[in-house]
Amino acid sequence: MSYADALFKHNFLHYASYVIKERAIPHVDDGLKPVQRRILHSLFEVDDGKFHKVANIVGHCMKYHPHGDASIYEALVNLANRDILIDKQGNFGNIMTGDQASAARYIECRTTPFAKAILYNPELTVFEPSYDGRNKEPVVFPAKIPLVLVQGAEGIAVGMSTKILPHNLTEVIQAVQARLKGEHLALYPDFASGGLIDVSDYQDGHGKVLTRALLDTSDPKRIVIREIPFGTTTESLINSIENAARKGKLK
Repeated sequence: MSYADALFKHNFLHYASYVIKERAIPHVDDGLKPVQRRILHSLFEVDDGKFHKVANIVGHCMKYHPHGDASIYEALVNLANRDILIDKQGNFGNIMTGDQASAARYIECRTTPFAKAILYNPELTVFEPSYDGRNKEPVVFPAKIPLVLVQGAEGIAVGMSTKILPHNLTEVIQAVQARLKGEHLALYPDFASGGLIDVSDYQDGHGKVLTRALLDTSDPKRIVIREIPFGTTTESLINSIENAARKGKLK
């Protein structure tokens, strides 16, 4: 029994380290989780300026990512919907309505010129053998800007988790320039869906932000929702309004 206890403790530490480094937590240097880095590496390898079927990219990426095609497809769609590193063509879903993306065989993607400019540099990139030793994959990309702030990240590992809110690309670059000049520039989260945020308890990223919808009440007979909070879809917002009306909270 004592042998089993020692075995469990030893294997648990290895498993915890693997989950933390290989699946859940992004690398601070390029802001990418391993599956995201492998997707971009695959896109760089096949890049010819043309769009590629997502199904082909997923298959290519499986040479580096041994966790199944579903996880690669989901990560690629999420990465593409941030409209920074991947140029997309076809129905990639809608973050506003919550509609799902089409199947991988129907949609296409390619790397953006911006991604190649800030990430792709084979001469500086350190490579390591893939999981089966047949190929080489990047340990980390030499990113020219802090993508971990631009993209944000969320993940749960063994004994720890990460939740980094996304920021505006232009504002992040301005903050980097200010930092290089020794100046101070306040940087707050920015969400693709818009909405209003309360940063009074943000505490430089150690606290929290409150998000709210942006309402237009210029017409006394109606309320128009112009922007919705991050993580909320139009369908869920409509349902919450209907529930509030049924309970008499809205009249």
